[in-house]
Amino acid sequence: MAINLEDPKKLTPLRDQVHQVAMNMLRPISRKYDQAEHAYPKELDMLAAMADGLAESGAGEGAGATGVRRSGTADDTTVKNGSNMASVMSVAEMCWGDVGLTLAMPRQGLGNSAIASVANDEQLERFKGTWASMAITEPSFGSDSAKVSTTATKDGDEYVINGEKIFVTSGDRSDSVVVWATLDKSLGRAAIKSFVVPKDTPGVKVERLEHKLGIRASDTAVITFTDARVPAENLLGSPEINTAEGFAGAMATFDNTRPLVAAMAVGCARASLDLTRELLTQAGVEIDYDRPATVQSAAAAKFLQLEADWEAAYLLTLQAAWMADNRKPNSLEASMAKAKAGRVGSDVTLSCVELCSSVGYAEAELLEKWSRDSKILDIFEGTQQIQQLIVARRILGLSSAELK
Repeated sequence: MAINLEDPKKLTPLRDQVHQVAMNMLRPISRKYDQAEHAYPKELDMLAAMADGLAESGAGEGAGATGVRRSGTADDTTVKNGSNMASVMSVAEMCWGDVGLTLAMPRQGLGNSAIASVANDEQLERFKGTWASMAITEPSFGSDSAKVSTTATKDGDEYVINGEKIFVTSGDRSDSVVVWATLDKSLGRAAIKSFVVPKDTPGVKVERLEHKLGIRASDTAVITFTDARVPAENLLGSPEINTAEGFAGAMATFDNTRPLVAAMAVGCARASLDLTRELLTQAGVEIDYDRPATVQSAAAAKFLQLEADWEAAYLLTLQAAWMADNRKPNSLEASMAKAKAGRVGSDVTLSCVELCSSVGYAEAELLEKWSRDSKILDIFEGTQQIQQLIVARRILGLSSAELK
């Protein structure tokens, strides 16, 4: 089977169009909203309207967080570059512009990708147009999503939700929240389900916003749920508790969303490499792709190594998205992409600051900002350590109980 390492031709017009948006609409306001933390970027309203128009016309179909969905049937024989591939390519270009602003885009929250991943057709239509954040983490745990203690108790045709969620991206600005809660703590991981909870539901309260190292254009909230009632049909996926399946149903969301976060890291790292190459060239550092790195200057050799690392992260990200489009199990590849891209994002952006010395450290350029923004991409949606643990389990064929 031949392997094509080039971007899919049918998606290059979309990629190029998004790149223009990132360059002309996000970059110019990047520093402004980094400094004005918690101020809503009003310019994004026009951008969101443009994205909605493209989606309605079919020109931008599949791009963004709402494109991560496995469509078609399992016995499809045609090879597809579909909505997942379009999503990771467009998100990478957006984050080449600005990660925080990308995360602040209306109707493009991580909750939207969760809905796109697991909602049935009726729910997809009902929640169309909502701006959904995703609430998983709680004060009692960080990376171990199986320890969810927020409860969802069935009461007639409704679920009553109680608990507290922290680090909810776009938690203040979104109009709904995808909340992970347990139906029965005694049944363990299998009882954890996700619910779409409108923000205007009585009992839902945004307690505070966090001040952060990076992605300051995006709001990160603490949200409490006190006897918050939602219709039973707002439970995403199956309401049945399948102890044989365990946590797999809820965790399947991550198989689609982790390549998106990897794409964010890839985009931010690419921005740093592009600018660093310019600055090094201006400083008289020649980067020669036809000669071994060992016979070039230390700065050029380091830059070539960073680019090679970036290429590996990018290809892993495309592989995970391609597998999702072609209905292949990609839990291993999604975690590999997230782990590699998350680490590469941090390594590349910080190394670019070092290579450019005082220019990289100062606010005259965006290099220092990108190094701050990239760190979160190695943390949320499962930390570096969690991804490595998942990869080890998949390769060794061990369960979470056997390898902790």
